[in-house]
Amino acid sequence: MDATATATPFSTLIRTASHEQHIEAETSTFMSDLLGGRLGVDAYTRYTEQLWFVYRALEDGAGALREDAVAGPFIQPELMRTAELERDLAHLRGADWREGLEPLPATAAYAERVAECARSWPAGYIAHHYTRYLGDLSGGQIIRDKAERTWGFERKGDGVRFYVFEGISNPASFKRGYRELLDAVDADDLEKQRIVDECKRAFALNTAVFRELGEAFPLSA
Repeated sequence: MDATATATPFSTLIRTASHEQHIEAETSTFMSDLLGGRLGVDAYTRYTEQLWFVYRALEDGAGALREDAVAGPFIQPELMRTAELERDLAHLRGADWREGLEPLPATAAYAERVAECARSWPAGYIAHHYTRYLGDLSGGQIIRDKAERTWGFERKGDGVRFYVFEGISNPASFKRGYRELLDAVDADDLEKQRIVDECKRAFALNTAVFRELGEAFPLSA
């Protein structure tokens, strides 16, 4: 066994191993254009729609994992985002927001992988849980601030509720606790490596969604 790997906390291994993919996702053309105020609220709306499909897969699968020895500790109600996304979509698209709502092909593939892990591989589900929720608690707050200022949403109100975690009063403390859960994951080194690889896959799936959104909302030259 590699002594270095044993000594390094699992949360650190995950963070460092997926760093490159994380940067790639954050600096995608679509996100750069969106956060730079170069795209309209319709692009923000389409992005929010895609999130709904991914989080529905994450959270529909959560109930069955509550008692799971590996994934169970991560299923925390204060993280759940589907209801907030639905409020945002009702604000952005109107009361009949579900009509005509379709995932992009990359989004459908992403949501299906999340659902597959929820059904058959709880440790893999953790990888998707981590990449989504910890990102929301961190970089997601930058998106919220930009959206409020660019499109005039009420601060922490309808349109940006997805980024507001009412049940988490101290995000820094919550993230510390979350990393402690990662460090305590009951898995051998081989399984931990598989979780790290699934984190990389999650970032790649997310980046593919950004790529298709970028194709749907190209900036005119």
